[in-house]
Amino acid sequence: MKTDCKIGLVQMESVVGQTEQNFRTIAHLAEVAQKQEISLLCFPECALNGYSPHDGLEIGESLESTWIKRLSECSSDLGLTLLVGLVERGSGHSKPYISQVILSPGEEPTVYRKVHLGRSELDYFSPGNCFPIFSAHGTTFAVGICWDWHFPETAAIYSLKGAEILFAPHASPIVAGDRKEIWLRYLGARAYDNSVYLGACNLVGSNGRSKEFSGGALVIGPKGDQLNQSEMSREGILAATLSAERINLIRRPERSSMRDSFFLADRRKELYHELLELDIKELQK
Repeated sequence: MKTDCKIGLVQMESVVGQTEQNFRTIAHLAEVAQKQEISLLCFPECALNGYSPHDGLEIGESLESTWIKRLSECSSDLGLTLLVGLVERGSGHSKPYISQVILSPGEEPTVYRKVHLGRSELDYFSPGNCFPIFSAHGTTFAVGICWDWHFPETAAIYSLKGAEILFAPHASPIVAGDRKEIWLRYLGARAYDNSVYLGACNLVGSNGRSKEFSGGALVIGPKGDQLNQSEMSREGILAATLSAERINLIRRPERSSMRDSFFLADRRKELYHELLELDIKELQK
């Protein structure tokens, strides 16, 4: 990481199909973020279109849509990088993706597509098939969406590719439980094991259909320590300044102490073939 980086994690309400209304909320919060000197601003899963799997085909947008162009203009005008969740229309007759579009000033939009779909999403969405990393404002970062973070391999791949910050946008309903309490059970491990910063955020309020979302925003340090969390119950931004010195110390080639170890540097990948060969079916015999 070249310099300290200030990130923002958004809690917001997103109504299914009300793209204009959702866009205005995104643009307003981006303006608030600029005043706070935030460089990277992450919005929740499906923030642009609302989260409702069975409505995915109806509400999906292409990356060439007017909304993406307007978001790109917003990014350039404000001088910050936006990570915006959307339902992305698939090519041809394929099902849409749950995506996070990354918009940086002066750059073409890039995208991450959710790789691990939840079981309630499988009938409505196509899974992504790659783990891209992105660079902006002197740092390298990556995105995993909601269910992705239950798979430790996701964070390990990103860290090995050089990601220093992982973003975890969610659309977790109230019935799933307290987000912050649940996140701390496993997201801290993702950050600790892979020596990365991790920022999570969630939708809040109603989707205008049948779901209510619990909100939540959290920032975790590269040793699994909680740096900041939101106490908001409505829309807003959780901001945190991430230290370049801290993560660079951990990631330098020479080890200064066990406390500052970059664990992935000592892995034995030649022994991990079983990870690819074994399947949960073996446990069910």
